[in-house]
Amino acid sequence: MAQAKGSGEGRIALVTGGGTVRAVVCDVGDPDQVAALFAAVRAEFGRLDLLVNNAGSNVPPVPLEEVSFEQWNGIVAANLTGAFLCTQHAFRLMKAQTPRGGRIINNGSISAQTPRPNSAPYTATKHAITGLTKSTALDGRMHDIACGQIDIGNAATDMTARMSTGVLQANGEVAAEPTIPIEHIAEAVVYMASLPLSANVLTMTVMATRMPLVGRG
Repeated sequence: MAQAKGSGEGRIALVTGGGTVRAVVCDVGDPDQVAALFAAVRAEFGRLDLLVNNAGSNVPPVPLEEVSFEQWNGIVAANLTGAFLCTQHAFRLMKAQTPRGGRIINNGSISAQTPRPNSAPYTATKHAITGLTKSTALDGRMHDIACGQIDIGNAATDMTARMSTGVLQANGEVAAEPTIPIEHIAEAVVYMASLPLSANVLTMTVMATRMPLVGRG
């Protein structure tokens, strides 16, 4: 498995069925570093069965007109370009290996469905991930490559710690939102990954039941 974690300059774990783990530092927004990563995968393991595109970053929640060009480029590189580059290299491996095929799981976000206030860069990249997921599923179909997306709502991590103290809502109010343990997300990803390549979860939303996603705005 190749899993992109954290920000655009994240750590990627390579795992085989025997339990071997390799950690490779890689800026997923850099084509040369991504190429080197997948060359390492090919050299050590000979094949790739699962890619989880999980790298992501965000910018401060400020009005759209205050987002700098550097911030925009950074979030696009981490959230979108990185997923595309990793998917591209995964395709090359998965189409050529025997038996061929594999699975790609993209981390979308509930922002891939409905934006929060002051989140244009993040929301734009996550909507784009949905398009990448569907195009990947379509283009991979004839090569036994399945692609799906998980949209996560308020998993309890350092990034969502502020939910408990209150976040800006669409109506201008600030309100606390519930979170759910990260273990539920891990279990959902394991389920998606465990399916045979003849079956695919195209999209899945796992969220805190009482969070204000449905009807937001």
